[in-house]
Amino acid sequence: MCTVVIDVENAGSARLLAVRDEDPLRAWDSLGAWWPEDYPGVIGIRDRRAGGAWLAANPGERRLAVLLNRADVRDLPDGRAVSRGALALESVKGRSPIAPLSMHGFNLLEVGPDGARVLSWDGVELRETRIAPGTHMIAHDDLDDATTPRIEAWLPEFRALGPTADSPDWTAEWTALLASSAALPQKTTGRSSATTARTATRRSHCCTASPPSPPRASRCATSPSPRPRTGAGSRGGSRPDQAAGTDDSSAHENRAR
Repeated sequence: MCTVVIDVENAGSARLLAVRDEDPLRAWDSLGAWWPEDYPGVIGIRDRRAGGAWLAANPGERRLAVLLNRADVRDLPDGRAVSRGALALESVKGRSPIAPLSMHGFNLLEVGPDGARVLSWDGVELRETRIAPGTHMIAHDDLDDATTPRIEAWLPEFRALGPTADSPDWTAEWTALLASSAALPQKTTGRSSATTARTATRRSHCCTASPPSPPRASRCATSPSPRPRTGAGSRGGSRPDQAAGTDDSSAHENRAR
């Protein structure tokens, strides 16, 4: 299950942390300009299998999009399903999806100059949910859905950190909380105690999309950061970073001043 935590400051200004831990062994390429001919000016994380993106940004137009899977309410044969890999790329060029769609379900989180929203497609209906200022989470269900265990457990923790605009280093605070969510309770057997937490490496991508006036450069940085990772014995669905293997976490900022 993939997860996005987003803090919306106002229209056109938002910061988010995106965690991809579904199918962690599926190969991907780090943040880059992988589509110069079809999507000039767009950077994103490229899926090597299909060539699309689950996260994309257009710094020049101050747009950012993240794609998450969602369950279908009707059966769509794989042979008839169109890939969802272009959704984020099209979104940051200002082209949002329009129903009906021959695609499996998805949540598409969009951030742009006019604000932030989630477009949800379940195979029948395309719904829009505007994202109000404040901190929110979304996974494979609705925005801030308390029936999603990781949202119920961790959204209050992220909100307790306060507005990211007031933090001197919001990415460090959020990734530290993400790492703490992977810690397993210590188990005691007889006189000895043990934990099944292991350490893996994650890449964090930080981007700032700046407005065209006054002119400012767009900045991107990629750096590895360690985090605890849990194995198959972990509590199901209760942590935003739970995975059976390596995941990719991305922290992004889209700002308009």
